[in-house]
Amino acid sequence: MPMEFINQNILLISIVVVSGLGLLWPMFARPSGSPVNPGEATLLINREDAIVVDVREADEFAAGHLPDARNIPGGKLAERISEIEKYKDKPIIVCCATGMRSNKACGELKKSGFSRINNLAGGVDAWVGAGYPIKKGSRNK
Repeated sequence: MPMEFINQNILLISIVVVSGLGLLWPMFARPSGSPVNPGEATLLINREDAIVVDVREADEFAAGHLPDARNIPGGKLAERISEIEKYKDKPIIVCCATGMRSNKACGELKKSGFSRINNLAGGVDAWVGAGYPIKKGSRNK
């Protein structure tokens, strides 16, 4: 009887399994950059002149971003990497809204030879949640 149920509902069972794996994948994916919380990011910015790269789209960036952040959307990172090439040995903090897109961008930067990459854990949402200031507008540094 259970085998008959499985045979008749194999498509639904497959969808459930694939969906479950998709939800669990972020827990098993290795972070590409060292995760830093907003407090640690602030120390890197103030003590080591860390560069902040926001990989969100321009409209998201304009709605609110970390002070002095540079906006290089994740989809354009490969073609605009020359803009930050001179900072290969400086600490770089990569951020997005929640930390997922920035994790991917950290991997791209690592492959391009950047040595001190940090991913803002929780992204701009965590930064705002911790009570740190943001700036609005689209002016890039």
